[in-house]
Amino acid sequence: MLPFVLQRLLQSIIVVLVLSVVLFVGVWMIGNPADILISSEASEADRLAAITALGLDKPLWQQYLVFLNNAAHGDWGASFVYKEPAVSIILQRLPASLELGAVAFIIAIAISVPAGLYAGLRPQSPIGRGIMAFSLIGVSIPTFWQGMLLIVAFGIALPILPVGDRGQVATHLGITTSLWTLDGWSHIVMPAFSLALLKMSLLMRVTRAATMEISRLDFIKFAYAKGVRTRKVVVGHILRNALVPLITVTGIELGNLLAYGVITETVFSWPGLGKLLINSIKVLDRPLIVAQLTYTALLFIAINFIVDVLHMAIDPRVKSVLRRAS
Repeated sequence: MLPFVLQRLLQSIIVVLVLSVVLFVGVWMIGNPADILISSEASEADRLAAITALGLDKPLWQQYLVFLNNAAHGDWGASFVYKEPAVSIILQRLPASLELGAVAFIIAIAISVPAGLYAGLRPQSPIGRGIMAFSLIGVSIPTFWQGMLLIVAFGIALPILPVGDRGQVATHLGITTSLWTLDGWSHIVMPAFSLALLKMSLLMRVTRAATMEISRLDFIKFAYAKGVRTRKVVVGHILRNALVPLITVTGIELGNLLAYGVITETVFSWPGLGKLLINSIKVLDRPLIVAQLTYTALLFIAINFIVDVLHMAIDPRVKSVLRRAS
């Protein structure tokens, strides 16, 4: 186990370094922040002074080395617009994105896994067909359109849920979140369901496909032939083996929920990282853009590492492969 962990950590460090180069060059290619941040009426001397103050007068490779050195010491640079450390701004917006992503993830898992399992066990039943029809609708409708339909239906036609903002925030047990208040829950229901709908549809289809494939295997037929109770076969054998591909997809989708709620946060005016990223790109706030995208990369690397560990715990075949490799 220890060699596996060390190998993955080394791979993660290499991936982060490569991604930092790609992100830095990619953001540099978008445009020059000086063209947006410095007034066109400024004199040439003021313009050069501002460019020097922002560190944009150095060659790209020098800017990257400065960024890399500062990042190694925990300094991700200061926002060109907010004049605050990029990390501080991200930490201010992070709780809102985590709330939205966590609630959307819980909704997606709570609905998709039981529904996909049922549809896989009874694919020809009316309910099973209805579940697949629902999943097809969720995959087909664009995320922004789903959000607009929810706003029209429950925010305008039936004004039972508020639209926009995060709602009332409270602090309990040292944690400040809108999930402690009823007003916060009323604000998060629509964006969380909209964000979860696409993931829910995908997870339903993955769970159904895995369930149908495993149900045809000989050891499942043998368990039924031995007289093992249906509930034990479904939970202990079918669902346990279906979790192997499901965990991989779930890990990726969890990363997407926590990092890429850009469209949903924009449609519902949710004050999270997605909306912050859009605003940062508009003004070419380079340090803030790079810091947010680096956070996203680190998030996906961490989730992939956890997924690999869970695979080892669930699938004994992975353990045997690692033993032979060592």
